[in-house]
Amino acid sequence: MPPLTHLDGVTTDLLSRAARVRLACFDVDGTLTDGRLVFDSEGRELKAFHVRDGQGLALLRQAGIAVAFVTARGGDIAERRARELGAQACVQVGDKLACVRELARQRGLDLDAVAFMGDDLADLGVLNAAGFAVAPADAHPWIASRVHWRTRARGGEGAARELCDLLLAAQGQAEIALARVLSP
Repeated sequence: MPPLTHLDGVTTDLLSRAARVRLACFDVDGTLTDGRLVFDSEGRELKAFHVRDGQGLALLRQAGIAVAFVTARGGDIAERRARELGAQACVQVGDKLACVRELARQRGLDLDAVAFMGDDLADLGVLNAAGFAVAPADAHPWIASRVHWRTRARGGEGAARELCDLLLAAQGQAEIALARVLSP
């Protein structure tokens, strides 16, 4: 397994939680993006996603871990990015916990096998219920104090990749992912 030196605060408990995850769910704004709302002159919303986060999500799927975007904001940008990455998208969700429960139920999973990454109050219910609750470094303090682990990176700046790396390492999939890339 590659060293986890870039992952702060990794304990035996966190590795155990990460090893159980079969569904990784991500809030979008503030987690997969930097949380800013940007509009062009036509009023269309723009979002910027970090390419390394996308690579991490693709690696999770290759390792057999389902990936979902769970967001309260509408728009086709999150849906498009989810499609590009082969993730399921729940957009304009009023009750994120109900959405994640349904995603887990569809896969025959308990919430103990779900990781959720979120950054603000709309995520608190599902963070409290998930088997592995994670927040980016810049999450609101009320959230940051209630999760199992916080990344070093900020939302939209590689935070999701840190979670992906931890899940892969805890499940013995990191070396396999590397081997896939290195094999001709």
